Amino acid sequence: MNGITESLGEIGQGALAAQATDGSLTLGRDGHTHETACLNCGTPLIGSHCHACGQAAHVHRSLGAFFHDLLHGVFHFEGRIWRTLPMLAWHPGKLTREYVDGRRARYVSPIALFLFSVFLMFAVFHALEGAELAGAPALSNADLDRAVADTRSELSRLQAERKILQDRRADTGAIDSRIDSRERALEALTDTRSAIAENMPRATRYSNFEKIDKAIRKFRKNPELVAYKLQTYAYKYSWALIPISVPFLWLLFPFSRRFHLYDHTVFVTYSLCFMTILVILGMVLDRLGASVLMTLLFFLPPIHMFRQLRGAYGLGVFGALWRTALLTGFATTALVLFFVMIMAQISL
Repeated sequence: MNGITESLGEIGQGALAAQATDGSLTLGRDGHTHETACLNCGTPLIGSHCHACGQAAHVHRSLGAFFHDLLHGVFHFEGRIWRTLPMLAWHPGKLTREYVDGRRARYVSPIALFLFSVFLMFAVFHALEGAELAGAPALSNADLDRAVADTRSELSRLQAERKILQDRRADTGAIDSRIDSRERALEALTDTRSAIAENMPRATRYSNFEKIDKAIRKFRKNPELVAYKLQTYAYKYSWALIPISVPFLWLLFPFSRRFHLYDHTVFVTYSLCFMTILVILGMVLDRLGASVLMTLLFFLPPIHMFRQLRGAYGLGVFGALWRTALLTGFATTALVLFFVMIMAQISL
């Protein structure tokens, strides 16, 4: 009898050991499993995560937990996004330095935040402005003819008024300026109409870049398609702004032994995140009709650059000021290069 009892006890212990090894315990009422071994690799659990593969110790199988995972995957919902955004807005230099120095658990990584902010920017743009852009009518020959006729009519009227002022020996400076403006507008309209009539010959140029000229011709021919391609390529290649911008930032600290390309890359990526969020805010304010507030947003980028430079690189006021001035010009140049790259893709 004792032998039978001992055998049953061994069988029970073996079952429990096997259960602990494969982690296949039953699901609790709270929607979580309560295994003692990792369900992924079978390692005995110590703490909230498996020390071998990193998986959470107790997985969940409830609908609420599924949506929690969704929010966590998009926003790092467990506090990171709410700690990162205020730091990005008010202490961008400290955020950059914290991440570079390895204190990262509290914050969303710069590349994850950049990809999400770019996605959000184009989503908002499509929702607020995309329909209007797609519905923009193409400029027809009839529209050009009407514009040319109206401009000539206004020019004739201004010239008649000038003759009256001249006969009275009055000052004609103001009206001369208006006449000159109308003459230049008439010349531009006439050239455009001639170019369309001649199927846009190569002699007609809008810039010094053939790729840009080709893209403009495509836009005039089918603005809806080109607008769609512009959004698509800008979204697809938005990451290229990072490698385009990093060399410019390196020029502010040439041959520095303290700061390296990695530091500059983190700086640029967080900075682009803030600028992207600023664009989103500007689009929303524009749609709400808050033009005054939208205008104030144009003064924020250099202020943000200044604060980020001081905090990330430990600069003094003067050192941060002259680097901010240069960085503003570098940022504009980087945007132009990015635009040229996108236009070149459209022209293919």
